Amino acid sequence: MKIVIIEDEKPAARLLKRKVENLNCEVVMILESVTESIEWFLSNEHPDLVLVDIQLSDGLSFEIFEQVAIKSAVIFTTAYDEYALKAFKLNSIDYLLKPIDENELKAAIKKFLALQNKTVFNQQSLNNVYSSNFKKRFVIKTGNIIKIIDVNDIECFYSAFKSSFLTTIENRTFSLDDSLETIENEVNSKDFFRVNRQFLINLKAIKEISIYSNSRLKISLNNYKEEEIIVSREKVQAFKEWISR
Repeated sequence: MKIVIIEDEKPAARLLKRKVENLNCEVVMILESVTESIEWFLSNEHPDLVLVDIQLSDGLSFEIFEQVAIKSAVIFTTAYDEYALKAFKLNSIDYLLKPIDENELKAAIKKFLALQNKTVFNQQSLNNVYSSNFKKRFVIKTGNIIKIIDVNDIECFYSAFKSSFLTTIENRTFSLDDSLETIENEVNSKDFFRVNRQFLINLKAIKEISIYSNSRLKISLNNYKEEEIIVSREKVQAFKEWISR
């Protein structure tokens, strides 16, 4: 596997190169800036994988992707976690925090190899799935009042105390009769994702994504604040693919 490293700190670049080579991968180039990277990718064959720091000497590495259609898979390496959401929207394979742990690097590269071998649905298949008849509104009875809640006004569904609930963009919570499993099948998977056993969240409601322990992710929604929402480890990759569509 051919890999390019984009890192402006020479000691960090050399250390990462050694770790990559210990995994029997070939580093074909080390680039140090946004400008140098753009020029290199415009005039060279793109590698299988790019390991790229986010904060470079002349700007953020996101600028590279704005100027060049990178054909390689990407793993971001950084000392900061505030860029996680933007990194995932660029369809990165992983987001590793410095100092880079060799086992986490190995796991990220294995993830890339697994994705290479994975069967990918064509876009028409996805369009067919997304155009199915999904629920557009929920009818809820509260006392003697019946409320109609548009699905676009829902931040998340969650389970608690053996019951199901929804929270709206106005931060109001209502109980539901159906299980979370049933609701998951009723809403459009393009808009809602089951991040763990307890939460089904709306993409439009995501305020922030941050790195959490054990390679998991923490989700902050615009209004819901009652409990932490953690993307379970086994769902992280599917979640990243979902927000990148």
